[in-house]
Amino acid sequence: MNEARSGDVVVGLGNPIMGDDGVGLAALERLREGWEIPAAVELVDGGTWGMTLLPLIESSERVLFLDAIRTGGPIGAAVTLRGAEIPRQVALKVSQHQIDLREVLAVAEFRGTLPLEMVAVGLEPATFALGDPMTPAVADNVDLVVEMAVKQLRAWGHRCAPRAVVGGAAAEARPSCTR
Repeated sequence: MNEARSGDVVVGLGNPIMGDDGVGLAALERLREGWEIPAAVELVDGGTWGMTLLPLIESSERVLFLDAIRTGGPIGAAVTLRGAEIPRQVALKVSQHQIDLREVLAVAEFRGTLPLEMVAVGLEPATFALGDPMTPAVADNVDLVVEMAVKQLRAWGHRCAPRAVVGGAAAEARPSCTR
């Protein structure tokens, strides 16, 4: 049932007004602004979309999730999950009515449409309280999530380069990403 697969997708998850839950979206934005990403990779603000992410996930060959990932480790620590590890730990439910990533992946698995490969990278959160800012340990490591995402994209065969920095004397020319 996986016949109509498109490319790879990076999905930033979370809610920026819920403390550390915003780390996935912050990392996605820094990836989008700071890196040349090949056309074969779609960058998606998944926010708290829930079940509306199902068609995107089902049609992708590989999915890279960026999120706050609670594993019980030190606050701000880097976390990487692969495949079957993801549904058990990613995407905290903010309310009882919100469908989360675990349920989206369960439906895709039931339908036989899970992507060929799934990886989640993120940071260990401290707070998901409404209106709280990101804790310093998480905010200070958002670039680490971006580095982990670039490393994974490169492992999948994508060539990514930092965007040219404009300012000062002159912009440095950088090669664009290709697959």
